Amino acid sequence: MCSTHLSNVLPLMTPAASLQHLKVPNLLKPPELPKLHDVDFQLAGAILARDRKATARLVEMHADAVHRYVWRRLHPRVEMVDDLVQESFVAAWRALKTYSGDASLQTWLVSIARFKVEDYYRRTLGGALTRIESEVDLSTIPDDLDLDVSFDEGRRCERVSAVLAMLPYEYAVALRWRYWEGRSAREMAAFNGRTEKAVERLLARARQQFKEQWLDAERRIHV
Repeated sequence: MCSTHLSNVLPLMTPAASLQHLKVPNLLKPPELPKLHDVDFQLAGAILARDRKATARLVEMHADAVHRYVWRRLHPRVEMVDDLVQESFVAAWRALKTYSGDASLQTWLVSIARFKVEDYYRRTLGGALTRIESEVDLSTIPDDLDLDVSFDEGRRCERVSAVLAMLPYEYAVALRWRYWEGRSAREMAAFNGRTEKAVERLLARARQQFKEQWLDAERRIHV
């Protein structure tokens, strides 16, 4: 019955008429995909629409993560942590219209906090780099410690934090900036408006002190 019906109808349909009866998808215009972090994007939109509950929700969801990030990078001088966290959120609100939803709001907020931390590092190291640049001998202390490896692996344990807390604060800041934030000596120098040689000298001294304190801590463990 079905085949007879089709044989009677199809000859009557012209090619144009046949196409009119077919629902052919438009392959040149793919359907829009949802954003990777669509919920975060919607939350950002609500904040931009001056929804106070959405603003409170943002702080409630992400303040702890931003605070942990900043605290870890300023320890043991944590008196500026709250100020930097607040500055990070203020900067985020001002730039919220640029949030695209391609990254999570937490990742985006932490990236803003990173800039605030690096600006703090710049101010902290300014005096030390000025003193180093005034030295006659700017030769670099030989680095026989593979800190790129040991520092990265050690950051997973509290021992590194303990050793960093024993160092002069400027040394701890220099090491965190170089190894945790992944900045090269050249980038650090450009950010500070100082010479690369001065930054290398500061890092060399910091590595030397870190090594001495690290080995001393190992000896105490095995005593």
